[in-house]
Amino acid sequence: MKTVHIAKVEDLDRIAHIDKEVSGNTSRLSYFKTSIDLRNCIIAKCDKEIAGFLIYETNFFDCAFISLVVISPSYRRKGFASLLLDYMMSQSPTPKVFSSTNRSNLSMQKAFDSNGFIESGIVENLDEGDPEIIYFKSKE
Repeated sequence: MKTVHIAKVEDLDRIAHIDKEVSGNTSRLSYFKTSIDLRNCIIAKCDKEIAGFLIYETNFFDCAFISLVVISPSYRRKGFASLLLDYMMSQSPTPKVFSSTNRSNLSMQKAFDSNGFIESGIVENLDEGDPEIIYFKSKE
């Protein structure tokens, strides 16, 4: 059974573990803790296991900005990114939601496209040779 809810401090270790599976390090641990404390971290579960998480901020021109969507490799392509994005849109504290991904990240681009986000610009020079594509969706 798939569920989605706001992360709690007891979810921190599993969130960090998933991030390490994907990124290879634990450098974002304090960022995750702060996001959980601010209630800006959303988790998706399959039964009782955390399958992935989404972190957002609200300081992007007074709009929500999804800064991370991370799905455990063993739960990819099973609808968890869509579940998180849908929950975010239904609960967003702002009417406009933005996010971004590298041009090389085709799976995230596909997730944004299939969830109704539209391209809203490109930022060069963040990652050398791999521009960042900005996405936008209005809260329905």
